[in-house]
Amino acid sequence: MCHSVWAGCQNDKTIFHLNSDRAMSKIIIPDLKEIGTEAKSRDAAGQLLTPMRRGAFLKYLGASALVTAFTISGCKDDDNAPVTMQGVDLGSGDIGILNYAYALEQLEAAFYSQVISTPYSGITDAEKQILTEIRDHELAHRDFFKAALADKAIGGLEVDFSSINFGDRASVLGAAKVFEDLGVSAYNGAGKLITSPDYLLLAGKIVSVEARHAAVIRDLLMPFSADFAGDDIVMASNGLDAAKMPNEVLTAAKPYVKTTINFSNLPTS
Repeated sequence: MCHSVWAGCQNDKTIFHLNSDRAMSKIIIPDLKEIGTEAKSRDAAGQLLTPMRRGAFLKYLGASALVTAFTISGCKDDDNAPVTMQGVDLGSGDIGILNYAYALEQLEAAFYSQVISTPYSGITDAEKQILTEIRDHELAHRDFFKAALADKAIGGLEVDFSSINFGDRASVLGAAKVFEDLGVSAYNGAGKLITSPDYLLLAGKIVSVEARHAAVIRDLLMPFSADFAGDDIVMASNGLDAAKMPNEVLTAAKPYVKTTINFSNLPTS
């Protein structure tokens, strides 16, 4: 059985150890934004779901000399095998929750990569800058989870954006609103399912970025309005964002993902 333990922060860089009976490795993680730079060039070339090569990721970390191993005891050699018709199993415990987040980040990264590759008609320079920045964040999140999960990461998901007209502003921003609101509620709902306090800290750092995305997308749709934090997502009674459980989130995301995702082993409380 695999065990993962996160061990604190140092000078704004998270240091984590992946512990097993056989090996322990240490990697210094920089700001997530730095990770997406190389990935975005590959995605623009059409490789939407190809994770960064491990060597390239470590180059960004500046920590290749510190890595003695990045394996988890008991992991199967075929954990990163291509997705089959039977779909993918997210796993259980904290690893399952991280794979759940990784799946959502794959979806968002693929979406925004397509948005930038084929800009909608009439897109302004300001809008393209905003959407490019969001794309880069999502690529960084995706590649971060891929590297952190290592052999326990699920494979690349096959997306289905046939319902989105990428040439139409309303269609693109409407889909972006759905993805961002869903992402925020997903991280909020998953928080109580995470046992590691350091994983919880990581989720908090990412959901705050997702919330910024959600707010700016809503502002693009309805400028200078209160919709950036509308009553449909922020509960008027307590000022808190909505929270959804994995089954709710993945059901809502299903129309955009061809791959069958098995979340039956995820924790529920």
